Amino acid sequence: MVRYLKVDFISFRRNLFRRKFYNTIKNKTYSTQPQYSYLSPNLNYKYFVTNSEKISQNIINRNLKDVNISLVCSLYENYRNIITESNSLRSKHNELSKSNNNLSLNESGSKTILLEEAKKLKQQIQQKESKLLEIEKELLKEALKIPNDTHFNTPIGNEENAKLIKQIGEKIIPTKDLSLKDHLTICKNLNLINFDQASNVTGTSWYYLMNEGALFELALIQYGIEKAIKKGFTPIITPDVIKSEFSHACGFQPRDNDEVSQNYFISNETSQNLVLSATAEIPLAGLYSNKILSHKELPIKLVGFGRAFRSEAGARGQDTKGLYRVHQFSKVELFTITKNDQSDKMFEEIIELQEEIYKDLGLCFRIMDMPTHELGASTYCKYDMEAWMPGRGKWGEISSASNCTDYQSRRLNIRYKSPPSNTTEFVHTLNGTAVAIPRLIIAILENFQKDDGKSVVIPKVLRKWMGDKDIINL
Repeated sequence: MVRYLKVDFISFRRNLFRRKFYNTIKNKTYSTQPQYSYLSPNLNYKYFVTNSEKISQNIINRNLKDVNISLVCSLYENYRNIITESNSLRSKHNELSKSNNNLSLNESGSKTILLEEAKKLKQQIQQKESKLLEIEKELLKEALKIPNDTHFNTPIGNEENAKLIKQIGEKIIPTKDLSLKDHLTICKNLNLINFDQASNVTGTSWYYLMNEGALFELALIQYGIEKAIKKGFTPIITPDVIKSEFSHACGFQPRDNDEVSQNYFISNETSQNLVLSATAEIPLAGLYSNKILSHKELPIKLVGFGRAFRSEAGARGQDTKGLYRVHQFSKVELFTITKNDQSDKMFEEIIELQEEIYKDLGLCFRIMDMPTHELGASTYCKYDMEAWMPGRGKWGEISSASNCTDYQSRRLNIRYKSPPSNTTEFVHTLNGTAVAIPRLIIAILENFQKDDGKSVVIPKVLRKWMGDKDIINL
């Protein structure tokens, strides 16, 4: 069991800060910095200062370029110093006020001198307050870049250093007697997808699912939700449009700092900096923002369905063709909220459910412990599930599971009352993909294709949602 350090934290003076910090984006100028209006991040600055060397190494291990823990510590020290100076000035101002009140009417000269001194002190206090707001703004901006801690067993480095946890099933390998088609060829033969017309209607990497292709999506959604409900998850249909501050709070911060190339913004005068959600995880997390929960309510287990929108700018090649990397796809997402000493157990529970989902589909897949370069800002540890895709001749990611500990809850302000002292603690949040439709369709088509490449066997667990058919053919 992993033990988590519990330390005090400093929160900003919320009311003053909300009024003055970060104006709403105007004139459609989109920023990679969060625009906070509803959320007030509650970061643990004392922890940052006390563990600066550890955090610095974590930043290096994650290969993050625009994160500076030394700057955060320096800004925090300045912040504390200005508060001390401001308090000292206020104390002097209060003493002058008392002295002024004690003077008699015939001591008007002395009263005038005291009033002048009090006026100067008030101006100095206002200057300190103004400086404090500037430092608060800069401190929060830099501190929000700091990633979550990393599990001590997580491999260090890039994707090549991922550690195999287990493999389920056997790979199908093409031979002289077994010629396997990729999913694009199969889709063309069976009229399951239309990229050409979608590119005319919307653009590159958008698609129409046709006939049994559409039924596959609907069946996989029902299958994933049914599996989760049987494990105690509550079904949720999420909004696909969210405020960008929730995306940032959940840790969706592009490594190249080019957010405009990663997210689809909604452009209008009243949008409040809205974006299309990259995953149902974000609105599911937002469902409990600014809430204090009873310990009896935990754990909370949600299964949400939503559309995922990914701009993912960049060159497209053989490895990403077809359905493998698209701008919009349907996804069933698992999201849980736990006490801060229960997230390890919940992480295992999510992995077990995902393993059951893909095993019952009849896929060959493997579970990988992902290295530091592959971790998002919010992630403490992450396992990926990769299915064997024989048409591609490669493993392809179909799912992941992440323990985010208190990273998201501190930014979303989700807490619970912990007995017996009834103090409030930040919850831990976890997420995992139950079904990501396009890549599961790839895996199914390429693994269940018949020798002729013109027919595909439907997995048994999906047939009840596909008219009880057992095969797709011309």
